[in-house]
Amino acid sequence: MADPEIKSYEPHHESQSAAVTESRPVRLLLMAVAFAFLAIFLLLPLIIVFHEALAKGLSAYTEALSNPDTRSAIRLTLLVAAIAVPLNVVFGISAAWAIAKFEFKGKAFLTTLIDLPFSVSPVISGLVYVLLFGAQGLLGGWLKEHGIQILFAVPGIVLATVFVTFPFVARELIPLMQEQGNGDEEAALSLGANGWQTFWYVTLPNVKWGLLYGVLLCNARSMGEFGAVSVVSGHIRGLTNTMPLHVEILYNEYNAVGAFAVASLLAGLALVTLVLKTLLEMRYGAEIAATRGH
Repeated sequence: MADPEIKSYEPHHESQSAAVTESRPVRLLLMAVAFAFLAIFLLLPLIIVFHEALAKGLSAYTEALSNPDTRSAIRLTLLVAAIAVPLNVVFGISAAWAIAKFEFKGKAFLTTLIDLPFSVSPVISGLVYVLLFGAQGLLGGWLKEHGIQILFAVPGIVLATVFVTFPFVARELIPLMQEQGNGDEEAALSLGANGWQTFWYVTLPNVKWGLLYGVLLCNARSMGEFGAVSVVSGHIRGLTNTMPLHVEILYNEYNAVGAFAVASLLAGLALVTLVLKTLLEMRYGAEIAATRGH
């Protein structure tokens, strides 16, 4: 019985290979198009950013980064990311666990809401917070009476950043948890584990690589967000300007070296994120593939 099974399988496999195999010229053309696209729209802008940042020498570059307003923008950017990313991790894990592991009314609606920031302009999301917390907004009067400032301060920037970035962790975990199913959790519960033990020792290890990818993407977007933060920050120099906003101000003031110096830091952070992701895939590629194919 083994030989017929092998014979019946091999032609099917060969037909699949033949169906997806392109001629050498076509493959070369597709690779050329891909590399040309990446070179023009990714590598060339990065090269220009670093070239302009160092156009007047390393001393001018370091001087631009040591400016008090620049240092303030860097600190604020890191602070906002340090607050927004953990909040999105908590939300992402909770939402993914609820959607993937349980059946409840409103599940499809919750999934749709998670995708909302992907379809709404960041500027619009910033305006929503202005309508809620602005002086003439829905809660503006109450906040003013109690001495609470949301807009043109760190809380407003954090809220806007969280709104824009909260899908990243959840969207990385939801399909992964759905693919894995509930078998491991049910086995752990049957062996006497409680809910927290099941989550910590079973669910979390199974999704750790997806969670890490989501954190990297969320962190990169948090530090690079412009539209929503621009609306709620008030552009107060040295106080509420993040790095992207500071780049805009410096560029509008014709301070090209300063603008591109700060931009190079943002580009560098993006490259570090990409390198970390690549190194993890190279070092733990087999384990990542096994987890995703669980």
